[in-house]
Amino acid sequence: MSYDRPPGLPIVDAKTPAVLVPARPVTRDEVAGLCAEVRALLEATGAGVVLVEVVGPGPPGLGTVDLLARLQLTARRTGGGRIRLRAPAPELRALLGLVGLRFEMEGQVEQREPALGVQEEVEPGEPAV
Repeated sequence: MSYDRPPGLPIVDAKTPAVLVPARPVTRDEVAGLCAEVRALLEATGAGVVLVEVVGPGPPGLGTVDLLARLQLTARRTGGGRIRLRAPAPELRALLGLVGLRFEMEGQVEQREPALGVQEEVEPGEPAV
């Protein structure tokens, strides 16, 4: 018995990632609960990604970095999932870079600029610059 693929594009079941918005500042006692929440969100949605919005008053500190590292570790241990930061503050991005942690980020400003002197369009027969 063989199966013929239907014509056209394959049907893809898009899964919307869950969003976690922890209140800041987060105490050490709340970290375990947030890790459990990430685990539950990954298992419930099956999306493999949890968006984390780190918002709140004041600049982020090492407690925020510790929380994000623990959430990422929990996500990876839950079926290879991951967390993605939604529009993190520049201070948080700098702090994560300082301690050497890398996260996927949404709303990140493109840091590269286009090279100067690059032409968009070339006419046939023109020499290369």
